[in-house]
Amino acid sequence: MRIAMAHLQAGLSAETIEKARLELNENPDTLHQDIQQVRDMVITRPDIGFLRTDDAFILRFLRARKFNQLETFKLLAQYFQYRQQNLEMFQGFKADDPGIKRALMDGFPGILETADQYGRKILILFASNWDQSRNSFSDILRAILLSLEVLIEDPELQINGFILIIDWSDFSFKQASKLTPSILKLAIEGLQDSFPARFGGIHFVNQPWYIHALYTIIKPFLKDKTRKRIFLHGNNLNSLHQLIYPECLPSEFGGTLPPYDMGTWARTLLGPDYNDETEYTHTYDALHVKEALGQSVRECDDNLMRRSQSAVEPETLKHRKRDDETAQPLLALD
Repeated sequence: MRIAMAHLQAGLSAETIEKARLELNENPDTLHQDIQQVRDMVITRPDIGFLRTDDAFILRFLRARKFNQLETFKLLAQYFQYRQQNLEMFQGFKADDPGIKRALMDGFPGILETADQYGRKILILFASNWDQSRNSFSDILRAILLSLEVLIEDPELQINGFILIIDWSDFSFKQASKLTPSILKLAIEGLQDSFPARFGGIHFVNQPWYIHALYTIIKPFLKDKTRKRIFLHGNNLNSLHQLIYPECLPSEFGGTLPPYDMGTWARTLLGPDYNDETEYTHTYDALHVKEALGQSVRECDDNLMRRSQSAVEPETLKHRKRDDETAQPLLALD
């Protein structure tokens, strides 16, 4: 059985396999049994169309729920139920859909090529870039969900997970007024309750007071576990750097990497058709995407090795104003 299931862990580094064992309770000897037990539960929900139940697909849900089979099946059911209940969001659900393409080209989301020090993929959102005459919130959410669908194909990211950084600089009160309870609830259901990704942290930087106020709206829909992973940094990037090393961040976040190019991820998904504004049928090539992302962890590891060999504090941290020593979790607003 170990040989039969070995392909599901193919390509994973020994370090990542060990991480999956320690953090996620993943056991190569029982993978087939774990997957089959989840698949056997499908019959209990005839009201849901389970469009995929292959081994590799179920495995990503098991990893997202630390191999708790009942919780895994709940997530699998919610994944398809969310898509059934929001059919319009998933029509034309590909990179060349006009609405999704506009959002991608405007940097929703941004995906850093370099992972963080724990191998987690970093997603970034520059909130003020939301041109509400150009992009609906629904299209931005669709672009984020599509991006996650592409990224979660990578088994390393199924195990290591993701980090989200939202920069609220210059995000106006008028823009914030468009974040209604119903669309915030839609986003939370799609990302927190219905997608097989491990989010290790959600970081707010440069947030105005009215973003704090939004917390009272979204709080009832957040799981306690999610709340504890949301951090408010304000303009204190030093607290962000305590959690995500500067070597893994672009200069906008006080990091040592070059400024983020908004078109990077859109070009990765759209390929040669990135500059084509006409209708076309190009969809992402998973292999193309995998190759484009393949160097990220190694590049960050090289930088972090150099960091560990030097005890000198980076200049960007020496001169940064230290308003607070640590970030304030959003939970602290209770």
